[in-house]
Amino acid sequence: MSASLLSLGLCRHGCPLLKSRTSKFYKYLIPYTFNWYKMFQLISATPSPYARKVRIVLAEKGIPFELLTEVPWDSTTKTPLYNPLEKLPVLILEDGSAVYESHFILEYIEAKFPNTTPILSQDTDEKLFAKKVEVVVDGMCDALVLLFFEKQRAQGGQSEEWKARQMRKVDGGFKALAEWVGKKQFIIGDKFGHADVAVGSVCGYVDVRLSEYPWRKNYPDLAKYVDGLNERQSFKDTVPVAQKITDKIV
Repeated sequence: MSASLLSLGLCRHGCPLLKSRTSKFYKYLIPYTFNWYKMFQLISATPSPYARKVRIVLAEKGIPFELLTEVPWDSTTKTPLYNPLEKLPVLILEDGSAVYESHFILEYIEAKFPNTTPILSQDTDEKLFAKKVEVVVDGMCDALVLLFFEKQRAQGGQSEEWKARQMRKVDGGFKALAEWVGKKQFIIGDKFGHADVAVGSVCGYVDVRLSEYPWRKNYPDLAKYVDGLNERQSFKDTVPVAQKITDKIV
């Protein structure tokens, strides 16, 4: 990049260089069309598999956004200002309005940016199957969240039956994912897509929240598949990290 462009605060494509709130380094944000870029903001939590799905898709499509990292369980969170359900991820649009719930955000992105790299297949059967995979993945993530918070209770106040029920969902989910993946590089067809985003996100979340769970040992082909996904830059840039929750929530 030339010094003259840097002095103007522009990348080699003539786009502005914007500082990330989470990094002291400049990031090049390339517009998704030849028109002036539209800057979104994404409220995210570092371990969230739901937010990670959105981050991966935005990156794969080359859509610029500013990452706002929060702990949604703490009283200081700004999430309720944008989502009445007080859940993230939340995609804040350029006009200040918001889109929330990861599955809806992904549908919104796919519908609003048809000229970017497609993540969700336009083939009806493939699209429905990808959504089916996402249903299972989101159910696994929900179970893992419930399990995590149950474990935050005092030992005598935890329900072993409740924890066992959540673990059955995780077990069943992994069995289904392993069957769907088989020995393939991608779940659907020969291209990276919506279902791969979902599966890669939940497997990464398990490694953070339930690191002792032996899914790699139990499903080596699934592990190989996820390792392949993890080589993508969008996955490398969104590796989940645990957060410290300061407020009492259970």
